Amino acid sequence: MKIKLSNALAARPFPGGKAAGRGAFSLLEVMVAIAIFFVGSFAILSLISASLANVARLQRPTVDASPVLARYAATNSLIEGTYQGSLGEPQLLGKEYADFNYIVDIEEIASNHLYSVRCVIMPAMGHKNAVSDMMTVLYRPQSPPGSMDGGIGVPGH
Repeated sequence: MKIKLSNALAARPFPGGKAAGRGAFSLLEVMVAIAIFFVGSFAILSLISASLANVARLQRPTVDASPVLARYAATNSLIEGTYQGSLGEPQLLGKEYADFNYIVDIEEIASNHLYSVRCVIMPAMGHKNAVSDMMTVLYRPQSPPGSMDGGIGVPGH
């Protein structure tokens, strides 16, 4: 009596009650597998996207107005007016920042030589939106008379 092994296994049910010769997945199993695959894929894609954004942020230099304001804070006297230049100047930040310009507006805000120094950093080319806008107040008694003291900046002089 010879029994084929494959027929013997097909005839015997498994403990779950299903036959051994089952050859396909149910629709529900396929849908669950696809859902798990897509959830994993989107999680990996969001991680890659966040990593690329961080890399781009690290490559772009961060710029603020503090080096320019520090230059004016280190001087003994201030003269009212508007001054501009490039952050790429060697005494400021160097050639890596040559893509940015600054505009400084110095104005006497009190008659005791109290000055407002406002600095705006903008890209040298492209859009003209301010990258950084900072202001500080400096007391410089050695400065020449300003607009509040009847000096430079008074209309008509």
